[in-house]
Amino acid sequence: MPTLKIKAISSLEKCFYNTDIDALSEKKDFIIFKNERLSFQVAFLNTTIDSRIHQCPVIVGGDLAKYVTIRQVASVPVAYPAPFVKSEGEYLKKEPGIYPDLIRPLMYDGCVPVPYNNVGAVWVELDTLGEREAGNYSLTIEFKSQENELLASTSVNIRIIDETLPEQELIHTEWFYTDCIAQYYHVRAFSEKHWKLIENFMRVATRNGINVIFTPVFTPELDTYIGGERLTTQLVDITVVGKDKYEFNFEKLERWIDLALDCGFKYFEIPHFFTQWGSKHAPKFVAKKNGKTRRIFGWETDAQGKEYDVFLSQLIPALLDVFKARGLDKKCYFHVSDEPRMPDFEQYSACKNILKKYLDGYNIIDALSSFEFYKQGVLEKPVPHTKDIEPFIEAGVPGLWAYYCASGAPVSDRFIAMPTARTRILGVQLYLYNIEGYLHWGYNFYNNRHSYDVIDPYGVTDGGFWVPAGDSCLVYPGADGNAWESIRLNALREAVDDMRALRAYEDKFGRAATENLILEGTDGTLDFKHYPTSPEYIINLRERIAKALA
Repeated sequence: MPTLKIKAISSLEKCFYNTDIDALSEKKDFIIFKNERLSFQVAFLNTTIDSRIHQCPVIVGGDLAKYVTIRQVASVPVAYPAPFVKSEGEYLKKEPGIYPDLIRPLMYDGCVPVPYNNVGAVWVELDTLGEREAGNYSLTIEFKSQENELLASTSVNIRIIDETLPEQELIHTEWFYTDCIAQYYHVRAFSEKHWKLIENFMRVATRNGINVIFTPVFTPELDTYIGGERLTTQLVDITVVGKDKYEFNFEKLERWIDLALDCGFKYFEIPHFFTQWGSKHAPKFVAKKNGKTRRIFGWETDAQGKEYDVFLSQLIPALLDVFKARGLDKKCYFHVSDEPRMPDFEQYSACKNILKKYLDGYNIIDALSSFEFYKQGVLEKPVPHTKDIEPFIEAGVPGLWAYYCASGAPVSDRFIAMPTARTRILGVQLYLYNIEGYLHWGYNFYNNRHSYDVIDPYGVTDGGFWVPAGDSCLVYPGADGNAWESIRLNALREAVDDMRALRAYEDKFGRAATENLILEGTDGTLDFKHYPTSPEYIINLRERIAKALA
């Protein structure tokens, strides 16, 4: 009889092809809230060369079986696993290789490939939609041959407590690149096919705790080489009707807002009104002039020029009116320029003052890690990198946000080569330091550095040796037109759920007790650079919360 080993393990493990399956920590008991989505894995190893088990049907049994989805954990090439110069903190490996990351639908008509002597895993997701009562349940997972012969089975126990996770409070944005979707699938921007793809990618974002949608009112100038252009994805149609006079059509923007709200987004993020890393120019705007569509602003436009200021004086009030009509204007977030540095101080300040004339009283945020910008009052709502956040925390910045990207610092991050626990610990950190919002630049960035070329994220996971693999995207463009998730995206969703669980604990036992709970099992310190690195810390924390509330 063919030999197939299987083992239930947590979502915090990563199974490489050469992983020792016997060394993996088995996880068969779970305790969750009524409205919580549970993810775990079943690792497998085929130790027999047998043609009957090239592909195995995976069968789920038990009272909760109808709420379960099975997907395959697939590996992707990682040529650039960690920063070359400095890579502090824990990594699974730092060598190029094939790493598990993609969570994709089952192939072979619902079967999973089980090649000889390669460890793999299926991803098990349980979502009862809050329909099941509190109680104890079990699930069985069976692997069968194609002749329906039982090869291996395992069971897990699930306890649902009579408590619900509170609503998500974290404002969470992952920059959403409409142009990358159009380019990968070879569809015309804002064609009906493009709109459907956008919807698919939006729904995957919101089901994973992303509640802010990066909205291309105009084509974002992010990560574009000087003089270059990204594919035009401008939701606002502009017509030049006279000298320094413009008319705006918001039909596509209205459709975008309707779609985003239907998908579950709560906030809208407007692209940067000035170019990245210096604020020296205007982003690309196209408009119809004398019957022809052409670029009216871009790299040739002085950021502080009168013509652009006059344009903004008409665009921004009209844009605000669209959101005001829906009661959403205060749920919008606006940007000046991304990641300004101290040499950009005067230029950035001047550009911020231009916007303030039209956006006074509105949320203006930027990824900005120099405390001097905040200290001098240039930006009231900075978004510092987690490696540089300490002075902002010490200053008591109200409504503080945070971000990270491409850092070699020992902070939580999302590189494929990192342990999943290092990615997920972010939720505990954000809760402990009362962080209001979290920002990252890469939900689905499928270009290389400065957008010279389009890349295939299945073959190039680092933007062409630009950033460590995994930094530039959390989802893969699926063959079925859906965004296929990653282990890292699931870890961030679970991190948000950790925050919600901590809020539930705080509501019952108080803030001080919750902070003490977090510090149990540590050396007494937990911040953005010092934190527990074991999966057991997070698993035990969540179980203690659930048991205390139950």
